[in-house]
Amino acid sequence: MQETYSISLATLIEKFALEPIYLPDEAEKIMISNTEVNRPGLALAGFFDMFEPSRIQIMGKAEHLYLEQREEATRNAKIEDLFRHRSAAIILTTSLPAFPHMKDAAARYGVPLLVTKERTSAFTAALIAFLNVELAPRITRHGVLVEVYGEGLLLLGDSGVGKSETAIELVKRGHRLIADDAVEIKKVSAIRLVDTAPPIIRHYVELRGIGIVDVRRIFGMGAVKDTQSIDLVINLEPWIQGKMYDRLGLDKQTMDILGIEVPSITIPVKPGRNLAIILEIAAMNNRQKKMGYNTAEEFNRKLMGQMGLE
Repeated sequence: MQETYSISLATLIEKFALEPIYLPDEAEKIMISNTEVNRPGLALAGFFDMFEPSRIQIMGKAEHLYLEQREEATRNAKIEDLFRHRSAAIILTTSLPAFPHMKDAAARYGVPLLVTKERTSAFTAALIAFLNVELAPRITRHGVLVEVYGEGLLLLGDSGVGKSETAIELVKRGHRLIADDAVEIKKVSAIRLVDTAPPIIRHYVELRGIGIVDVRRIFGMGAVKDTQSIDLVINLEPWIQGKMYDRLGLDKQTMDILGIEVPSITIPVKPGRNLAIILEIAAMNNRQKKMGYNTAEEFNRKLMGQMGLE
């Protein structure tokens, strides 16, 4: 069973500068666990068949005007029906005033009622994006995540294969560290993974024989980054004599991470190989593929054409 996550309403109040009208408890104790939000137009019209109470309800000018145009008794009945379903929270946008009966219903059913000065569409988009990140399914993988030429490279391999040392070399060459040893991977959409380091080890690298190194203090703020998407998974493994490694780049490998297929390559490690330069080339090559040019396929076409001429 997939683990679910939650954040406090206090986090949303601070992040979006929300103004509480009524809170049934301390904001830190009110938890939000659903990434989806809803505009309760159908609910105000009396249709609750697909209503999900765990969603935050957002009321904009359209919903407010609809209620304003109803007679007071009808309006109060519709407000009563909405609050009776005990939504996670109800937020009024564009600084709309709350109807008097809203405050009474919120207190009666224990529903948080808040208001924001932001416009409905902009606020809804920002809220959904924030919730998708904060409440996203996640896993933690043992590895190193670096940004090289804008590409997020996730380095995997056994302990001692050289992941951290390679990351330090890449940082010295002007690239950025996101996470060392433990990479927290979040699935923020059907096609996107966002990764970070656990707060306690963020910006630190462990080098055997030296110990813990604070990359941010030694190399400066430009050497670190808090979050990054994974564009390429690189499996580092000790060179095995006689093993067949991909020499042309025609083999398309992927790794499944939280249901998303991420491009993957395997790089053998042995003394004398400059891994930092190899990873820089891997990052640029992967970026080039995303832009529509595959060197291996182009070379193969030329080779096949030459063989055809002969």
